[in-house]
Amino acid sequence: MTLPAARWVPLFLDAIAAERGAAANTLAAYARDLTHVAEWLAGRGRDFTDASRDDIESYLVDCDTEGLSRATRARRLSAIKQLYRFAFEESLREDNPAVQISGPGRDKRLPKTLTTEEVDRLLDAAEAHGRGPADRARNACLMQVLYATGMRVTELVSLPVSSARGDPRMLLVRGKGDKERMVPLSPPAREALTVWLDHRDGAEEAAQKTRGQPLSPFLFPSHGKAGHLTRHAFYMLIKEFAVEAGVSPAKVTPHTLRHAFATHLLANGADLRSIQTLLGHADVATTEIYTHVLQERLRELVMDHHPLAKD
Repeated sequence: MTLPAARWVPLFLDAIAAERGAAANTLAAYARDLTHVAEWLAGRGRDFTDASRDDIESYLVDCDTEGLSRATRARRLSAIKQLYRFAFEESLREDNPAVQISGPGRDKRLPKTLTTEEVDRLLDAAEAHGRGPADRARNACLMQVLYATGMRVTELVSLPVSSARGDPRMLLVRGKGDKERMVPLSPPAREALTVWLDHRDGAEEAAQKTRGQPLSPFLFPSHGKAGHLTRHAFYMLIKEFAVEAGVSPAKVTPHTLRHAFATHLLANGADLRSIQTLLGHADVATTEIYTHVLQERLRELVMDHHPLAKD
């Protein structure tokens, strides 16, 4: 099957969207990385149809020379490998020039997390932050639900309001690859959800009566293109909460709350398999990083407080 190189990436993206249910952000990341590779090859008179193993390895060397991180180089090689695996399976090429190339690996950095005391201060700050009662109720709900469930930020901001009706004990979450999972709500999260729903529904009904706007299907609606609060808007909000809580904004992101959720569960006796299910990790190996976080904290505890550990 002969297909111009310019069609390879769109065809590949269509395939992973259909077969894996890849999210829009995932598709955009693949598109950026593969466009960069294609431009590099074009500068040398090559393209995906005739690139050799030497070409791909030279590209990775150039990425290293540019000072790109190990994680970025590993991600780009992964995109190349997946594109060529797809091309080989679809008979776009008779060989796979990337199959034997070893990557640089990823930096083994422990995820940043927060203490329970820092999380408490963030929750208090969110409850007090806002121009009025509705803003404060929304902010409290966002943070309580995020910490109670360990959801990814995209999962949180795009929650359908239907999932929150009826004072639920569990929320149905649609995660990566369009996979669904159930996550439990803590009593404070359920209370915050009830308060926010009262404000949200009142505002939605008023907008419908006065301006003829249709009711939003989202728990956290907005007037933007997405129809719901965006990841970026929540990212900026959580930085404001950190400032008001006296917690370094550099260590606070929506994903940090996800890490805190997992680390605190593990510290209080939860097993890895349960945490894996709650986080929606496909592989328990991804969840195992939190055991290293606890080990590092225990090491610091001994080094800071044991009398024989001091110089």
